[in-house]
Amino acid sequence: MKALNGSLWCLSSTIGSLITTSFGLLSLAGPWGPQLEQATYKNRQRLYLSEQTDGSVPNTLVIANCEVVKPRVAAAEHISQFNEEARSPFVKKYKTIIHPGEVNRIRELPQNSKIVATHTDSPDVLIWDLEAQPNRHAVLGATDSRPDLILTGHQDDAEFALAMCPTEPFVLSGGKDKSVVLWSIHDQISTLAMEPGPTKSPGSTGTSTKHASKGGGNNDKPVDGPVIGPRGIYQGHEDTVEDVQFCPSSTQEFCSVGDDSCLILWDARAGVTPAVKVEKAHNADLHCVDWNPHDVNLILTGSADNTVHMFDRRNLTSGGIGSPVHKFEGHSAAVLCVQWSPDKSSVFGSSAEDGILNIWDHEKIGKKQDTAGSRAANAPPGLFFQHAGHRDKVVDFHWNASDPWTIVSVSDDCESTNGGGTLQMWRMIDLIYRPAEEVLAELDKFKSHILAC
Repeated sequence: MKALNGSLWCLSSTIGSLITTSFGLLSLAGPWGPQLEQATYKNRQRLYLSEQTDGSVPNTLVIANCEVVKPRVAAAEHISQFNEEARSPFVKKYKTIIHPGEVNRIRELPQNSKIVATHTDSPDVLIWDLEAQPNRHAVLGATDSRPDLILTGHQDDAEFALAMCPTEPFVLSGGKDKSVVLWSIHDQISTLAMEPGPTKSPGSTGTSTKHASKGGGNNDKPVDGPVIGPRGIYQGHEDTVEDVQFCPSSTQEFCSVGDDSCLILWDARAGVTPAVKVEKAHNADLHCVDWNPHDVNLILTGSADNTVHMFDRRNLTSGGIGSPVHKFEGHSAAVLCVQWSPDKSSVFGSSAEDGILNIWDHEKIGKKQDTAGSRAANAPPGLFFQHAGHRDKVVDFHWNASDPWTIVSVSDDCESTNGGGTLQMWRMIDLIYRPAEEVLAELDKFKSHILAC
């Protein structure tokens, strides 16, 4: 058994399938969109991307269709022609939206996959109806596409913290004004759903159009579009709010993390002040947070102190006292993104500025298969897979809920390559995460061939 487990750790450097593609100056990935088609060897699925530029052409929000190869399927011609510097034939643009400013975050509305929200360098959240928006050509001098809704309420730029409620059309945001802002877009989304297809021309206005706030940074022009004010503004942080997340089972509960090193749990039914505030969740700025969709008691946080902490909210008190259930120390630089797996309740991923994307299973901690003798030397407890295919910091990643154990990850390669971002779609080989008994039985069928090799 020890030999098998040791071999499985070595296999963790092998990926079941990998697709990589390069983009413009910098690319970010949003969550996977809906699955569009299922075929024998691959599925076609929507993916949301952004291309951010040096100003020679506009910044864009890209809706792409990608082909996701099924497990244990490999196309020989694509393997032989693999070139990590080139655009992948598996990822094709479906529609381009000229975005007013850099796209810092993309989130899809769970109740309606044609609606996405974006953050840019401004106080506003922009809402886009992807089917109604016309396809644009990103050429120098082109006017910005007009968002279908503009959510106002922040008093300073809100660049990264953005979440959609899984049960109701609510939007949550955090920003430099140290506040968390909540909106309901239920009525507006119903109206958009009744409107016919792409009829708007770029820059066109309607009777409800207003000028939203001017953005900070490079976005120096006001954005036109229908404006919606907040449902609630929540104060409790003492520095920039870096990430927010809804409780998977409640529209009224959510959490936030910020540069003040605090994790805050909120309950809208109890008012606009924190329900629970953990003053020192980490020893540095917090960059990211995620709430377990399978077990609503568990919350992950990632920090500039290079660690991931897992909190059990039952152990937290209103006085701010609470220690993490586990501390995961497997990165050598700031953690930028954490996300629970949709496939197994105890599994999650973390990506960092060290260019590594780690996959963890907290249930393995302390168990026989996770002892020092059965995993690689010096491997931290709970770590069972490392994706080291990126050349620079991994700024974002997303599990694919429609394709088990499949991930899209994006790195910002500007520092290492003088420009460019890389997107990779990959899936770890199933021998790593399947039960050991199943793996032993399968490998036994090929025992003679393996020994011969």
